Amino acid sequence: MKSGKAGEGGGAIRDLRIAHKGKKATPKRSGKNPLRSGLRIERVPDPNIVVLFGATGDLAHRKVVPALYHLWAGDLLPERFALVCFGRREASDESMRSELRASLEKHARVQPIDEARWKEFASRISYFKGAFDDPASYAALSRQLDAIDASSGTNGNRLFYLATPASSFPEIVRGLGAAGLDHETSESGWRRVVIEKPFGRDLESAVKLNREVGKVFRESQVYRIDHYLGKETVRNILIFRFGNLIFEPIWHRRYIDHIQITVAESIGVESRGAFYEETGALRDILQNHLLQLLTLVAMEPPATLDAEALRDEKVKVLRAVRLMSPEQVDGHVVRGQYGPGWIGATEVAGYRGEPAVDPASETETFVAARFEIDDWRWAGVPFYLRAGKRLPKRATEIAIQFKDVPQRLFSQTGDAPESNMLVIRIQPDEGILLRFAAKVPGLGTDVRPVNMDFAYGSAFSVESPDAYETLILDALLGDASLFTRADEVEAAWRIVDPIMESWLAGPEPHLPNYAAGTWGPEEADALLTREGRRWRRL
Repeated sequence: MKSGKAGEGGGAIRDLRIAHKGKKATPKRSGKNPLRSGLRIERVPDPNIVVLFGATGDLAHRKVVPALYHLWAGDLLPERFALVCFGRREASDESMRSELRASLEKHARVQPIDEARWKEFASRISYFKGAFDDPASYAALSRQLDAIDASSGTNGNRLFYLATPASSFPEIVRGLGAAGLDHETSESGWRRVVIEKPFGRDLESAVKLNREVGKVFRESQVYRIDHYLGKETVRNILIFRFGNLIFEPIWHRRYIDHIQITVAESIGVESRGAFYEETGALRDILQNHLLQLLTLVAMEPPATLDAEALRDEKVKVLRAVRLMSPEQVDGHVVRGQYGPGWIGATEVAGYRGEPAVDPASETETFVAARFEIDDWRWAGVPFYLRAGKRLPKRATEIAIQFKDVPQRLFSQTGDAPESNMLVIRIQPDEGILLRFAAKVPGLGTDVRPVNMDFAYGSAFSVESPDAYETLILDALLGDASLFTRADEVEAAWRIVDPIMESWLAGPEPHLPNYAAGTWGPEEADALLTREGRRWRRL
């Protein structure tokens, strides 16, 4: 049996590989594009069964099943593969296949659907009706998986994917453990579990959930998924940092003035009003996506390229983030909620007017915060993080602002150059921009900023895979590099908990405080302007 140990394959630090990994002998290459030379293809997972809990839900239909289909269509899954859809309502194998096919028509990244590949994929799909809290369901599931192993040769390798509400995680894990579905032996094959976010609502609940999961699965079997870590540009941050020597000497507080990380969305809460009422921007975005991006920017070079070494360095960053006292929260964190406004030419309702939202809701749809990292590399460098809904545009980026050059050299010209800036664009226009100063042609000494702009799409002529494709494939390969570890989750909650506690203990916020289609509340701008800085215009 092939090895499936975590860390194999190098995780996020890989050779600049093609967007998909597969089993073809040689990748297609473009003779006109030298940037694509040397790209390699990695191995295919062992034969396996994916058991999808919550298979009738929105996440499974929008993301998980389309990702599995694309992996199959790209020859990135083994021939001996099966998908078991675990749901609580009545359905047959055929009806489930029909529902999934309809979802692919809406959500598949590549259209139209390849009929031949769909038929192959569909033949490997079966439906299992069960209840998350019923021990008999897990015993019956175990028998069905054994039967698939015997008929399809999947060798006992199983990936349990929990695409369910977070409240169901503990009972599903307990059910799997009671049925012995977590057991790994040399004869049984590997067993892994993928758990979606949110992983807890605060530090106490995250610790409790980690404890519940740890009673059944070893940490090496657990894959806590944050889809942002699967985005192509996010994965390339480490390649950019550690694969290019010219940046390492200046990636330091001596040269960097501050760093901005933005996750902006133009959409509202759409049909997720009830979910957002329980979550808010602080839990939904800052605790995971934004802090994950911060760790990738701020981490030290790992000792090796395996998963544990990478995650060790990320945890060190989170533990070095200076925690806020309740008195500091007001001066370092801003929350907001969007009111009615305009997105482009479309008039939109405020958050309190969205379906399933309390008309007097105090839930934040925007958060901006100033953090500092107390270590040798970053001491004194502020990290400004912001995320919000109903902002003017969709954009996620990391902006690294360098310090000003000494001004005396330009004192007589009256035209000092703007400081250098490096921008890593994560979505939607993936790429890297470097701003530097140059002299304007002519007899004078006019200095102007110019941009050197690299775009992934035009450079490599390869369509990036969806983040879920990358992450599911890595989980099947046993590569945990892009997944969060238990101590990493808890370290992130330790940063966020004081903010939530301060908000709960403080006065009622004045919400809504920004109009849809604007860049958030004025207080978010003041977070920077009082220190002589400003948010980068997106």
